[in-house]
Amino acid sequence: MALRGWHNVVVTAIRPVPRPIGGRFIRLEPLTPAQLPELFGAIGHPEVFAGGYGGGPLGYRDNVDDFVEISRDAFPWATGNVYGVRVASGPLEGTLVGTSTLADFEPEVEHAHIGWTAYDPRVWGSQVNAEAKLLLLGLAFDSGFGRVKIQTDVLNDRSRAAILRLGAKFEGITRRARLRADGTWRDTVVFSILVDEWPDVRAGLESRLERWADRPVVFRNR
Repeated sequence: MALRGWHNVVVTAIRPVPRPIGGRFIRLEPLTPAQLPELFGAIGHPEVFAGGYGGGPLGYRDNVDDFVEISRDAFPWATGNVYGVRVASGPLEGTLVGTSTLADFEPEVEHAHIGWTAYDPRVWGSQVNAEAKLLLLGLAFDSGFGRVKIQTDVLNDRSRAAILRLGAKFEGITRRARLRADGTWRDTVVFSILVDEWPDVRAGLESRLERWADRPVVFRNR
């Protein structure tokens, strides 16, 4: 449904209906709380939380029950599209290797946010993140959104570098944005991609994925 905003501009952005999205190397499937034990097997590692995920190192839980308990409230289940990231082919076909979410929908200004992202460390540096971003950004822009925000903890150098490699533009730092698990205040680094920038960003992601040819996702040694 189109909305008519300020200055009589018709806004057409709408939250997409959660559904599976197939890719070349991975597929995105709506994640449910019942799948959190399986997600623990993928991202329940200290190094995932060391960079700021889940509130930082003290947000890490070393057993599935505690992970499930804390994660039930961590995702925007009702207001966002929460996805599990599964391998699409090869020896790991069907394996859950991470999660990412499209949320914080503001249709009136055509804004959305990709976040809550974490992967099994064994697929870091693989095809997984590039294709997940390709699919989620495509979903957002195809749904009429004009700006997609991606953000990270100011201390997470690895994540900041990965976001810049996507072609996202640095917008600034939101100071004292939220509490970390250790009680310190997190500064959040904010990036975004606009719909006018999407063709170049998409071409860059597709070029990165072409380097993998037809090789499937495999685990690397940690």
